This record gives sequence, structure tokens and C-alpha cells, in this order.
Amino acid sequence: MDLRHLRYFVTVAETGHMTRAAALLGMQQPPLSQQIKTLEQELGFSLLHRHPKGVSLTDGGRQFLVEAKRLLGDFNEMRDRMARLAGGQHGLLSVGFTSSAAAHAFTPAVLRACRGEHPGIALAMSENNAAGLIDAIVRSRLHCGFLRVPVAQPEELSFETLLSEPALLALPLDHRLAGVPRASTTPVPLNELEDESLILVRRPGAPGLYANLLALCEREGVKPRSFVEVDRMMMNLNLVAAGAGISVVPASMRGVHAHSIVFRPLPKHARLEAPLTLAYRTHDQEGPTATFLALARRIAGEHRDA
Repeated sequence: MDLRHLRYFVTVAETGHMTRAAALLGMQQPPLSQQIKTLEQELGFSLLHRHPKGVSLTDGGRQFLVEAKRLLGDFNEMRDRMARLAGGQHGLLSVGFTSSAAAHAFTPAVLRACRGEHPGIALAMSENNAAGLIDAIVRSRLHCGFLRVPVAQPEELSFETLLSEPALLALPLDHRLAGVPRASTTPVPLNELEDESLILVRRPGAPGLYANLLALCEREGVKPRSFVEVDRMMMNLNLVAAGAGISVVPASMRGVHAHSIVFRPLPKHARLEAPLTLAYRTHDQEGPTATFLALARRIAGEHRDA
């Protein structure tokens, strides 16, 4: 028995006539009659009463019609779901992000747009540091993730820079470099970081921005006094707010602990870039993943044009 037999039987049962059913199915009457007989033999009971003016259902045929319609309906629903999945309109999508990527207005915008434009895609979201996100994508625990600077670039992954912004110094409110509020837009010379205590996200977790800062200091001959390493960027801002040291963060994080932290730019020659990067498996660009990648690129373009 297969779906074809079920369709043949349902058509015969609903028309009540073998010849009319054959015409609807686009086949000849004798082969259709033989297929119904084959189905009856397989089931072990008669489905139809045959008479000169057509056919009518036996008691077993009436029950089988209910089950046949249910099975065909389930198959059609499954086929439609698979078509939506293949078309990127249905399915589960696991997305990760770092705390600093989540702080950018782009990240909630693209997640909100995905929910609004593609309600058939179920989003599962999680936060981790860059190293954790990359490992989860490699191991297929995540489909894609938003991060700043990749800590590693496995060959099976693609890393796409969507947006970029400058990094700002984050200073405790009472720090000597914080100045008065109106001075918060005045660049801080790099040599002012001499002997300062820097708070850095742990370098194995997110080395890019902070490795670039340390390389910049070394190039300019600036020697910070000490380093404190933490797991997440929000933690380093918590420590800055507590007066434990200073740090650098993407400009989109300006405003975190607004009553405790002053954010000031670095001079143009010492500018540090904080990209927003989308990571995904290179060969996983179909279904919901493909839909989400296209959506992220579109909204990134809207942010760049704004």
C-alpha cells in the first residue's frame, strides 16, 4: 500500500463511480479498478460494493475512508512544512551573541525583524563570549552568531563584517581623565594611559579589540601599569563603574552605567575599530539560516545608510 492507492480509493469513494474517478485521476478505468482490487486484497476485506450505476462503500470502506483522508492530510501538511523549511520560512534557528554585540542597536533590530517577517522561524537565543560562540557554531549547537572580533577562524566557518564603529575609553566618573561632562567628546591622548590599570576581557575569550589596544600602546611606547582580565564585556564595565580601572568598549555601549562611567574617544591616529561580525558555517546557507543571513545583511545596510 502506498499514498497513490489511498488517493485512488478516496477519489473513487467521493465520486461513487469508477469511470468518473478515473477521469479525475487522468487514467483509464480498468487500471484503476485493478488498483482498488489490489488494495482490497492487501487489506483483506472489501472496500466497495460494485453495482451497475457505480460503487458504494462497505462498512469497512467507510472506516478506511476516514483513515485514508487523515493519512493523506498528514502527508500534505508534512510536505508543506518541508517546503516552508526548504524555503527558509519555517524551522528552528539558534542564534548566539556576545554581550557587546547585543548592546548594538542592530542586534535587537534584526531579531525583531526576523520575528515579525518570518513568524514560522522559531528563534533560540543565547549569550556567550566569542570563543564559546565560535565553538558552538563549529559543533552545530548554533546556526550563527554575532560577535565583535573573531578569536579564531576555523576553516569551516565564514566571518562577515556587517558594521563597524570606534572603540571608546571607559573611565570611572571620578577618574582624572574623565574631566567635566562637556569634555567627554574630547579625545584622550594615548600617552595618558601610561601607568593606568586596564580592565580587559579575557584574551582567550575575545582578544581582538584588546590585543589591538595593547599593540597600539606598545607601538607608541605606552606602558599601562597592570591588567585585570574578565570573561565578559559587561563585567569589565561593572568594574570600571566600581573604580577598579579603565577599559575600552565599542561606542554602542556608551550609556551603560551612565551615572558612574564617562566615555571618551581616542585620537584619530590611535583609533580602534570595533566591528560587528556575523559568524556561520560556510556550507550551511539554506533554509532558515539562509533567510536569517539575508535579513541580517539587509538590516545592516539600512543601518549603514541611516
